[in-house]
Amino acid sequence: MNKNELLSLLQPDIDAINETMRSETAQCGNARLQEILEYALFNGGKRIRPLLTIIAARLCAFSRMPEGLAAEDELQPPIDLYRLAMVFEFLHGASLLHDDVIDNAGKRRGRPAANIVWDNTQVILAGDFLHTRAMTLAGTLGGQHTLTLIGAATSAMIQAEFLQMQTVQELNFSETNYFAVLRGKTGCLIRTACEVGACFAEGNAEHQQALRTYGDALGLAFQVVDDLLDYQGDPEKTGKAVGNDFVEGKLTLPLIYALQNCDPKECEFIMHLLKGPAGLRAEKTDEVRLLIEKNGGFAYARQGAETLVEAAFEALAVFPECTARRVLNGLAQYVLTRQK
Repeated sequence: MNKNELLSLLQPDIDAINETMRSETAQCGNARLQEILEYALFNGGKRIRPLLTIIAARLCAFSRMPEGLAAEDELQPPIDLYRLAMVFEFLHGASLLHDDVIDNAGKRRGRPAANIVWDNTQVILAGDFLHTRAMTLAGTLGGQHTLTLIGAATSAMIQAEFLQMQTVQELNFSETNYFAVLRGKTGCLIRTACEVGACFAEGNAEHQQALRTYGDALGLAFQVVDDLLDYQGDPEKTGKAVGNDFVEGKLTLPLIYALQNCDPKECEFIMHLLKGPAGLRAEKTDEVRLLIEKNGGFAYARQGAETLVEAAFEALAVFPECTARRVLNGLAQYVLTRQK
């Protein structure tokens, strides 16, 4: 499935998600809050997380229907599913608002970050609103089980942030540690988005497990590719400077592999930079990028992302061939080819 075909299949759901989000933010009760929410939420996001909830629900609903009862395209998701799916975009948006304040970010997706346009207090409060509204909707629309799943995911995100800070402080080059951070920061919310969709559609245990596995692999692959784009992406498309993760001292997979395989002199050079000020790392980013390339860091990370996408494909094998399954496969393939 090529990108244009995938987008044409997803666009109606993307439009419905955006309409649902606009309706919700319009009821926030404060003009300034609404302004910040719209700035943060409608800034070119791909809506991957809510889309996964909707498509997972559609796939499970079709899979448990008696054969011949109805065509797949006749299954229309109830409005509550769009509102429930919206929860994941609200949680993601809240985390981005808070991250930009914590990181004192200057840009987000190529334009001034919200904390540059408004002050930190207002941006933090807007993030808090999105988080609390998301949890309220999760419990109201999805019930206790959904609320528990989403609560566990948000807790894992916070724990992963602490683990990442410790990783930077301790210069921990373990791949196990790296993937633990990824599972918490990115994978858990994507995995939970899939699982909540399956639960909403009353998918059986096998189907719920398959979508958990798919979501976990997809989330990890998404972040590994993100780490590659940080070094190899076009700043005009990614919205951030090349080597931004290295400047911030983050230990991503290409760098970890290079450190494990470079010669002692190269390792000493990189370690000196990691222990030094961010300004020095910014000056030496191009040199580090060449060392990562030389020592196979980019090739290794790319192979890892491809392996994870294959695992996502395999997880969906329990489902019948249908458009929803093709779309999920297409999303996994898109992760490998995305440029922003």
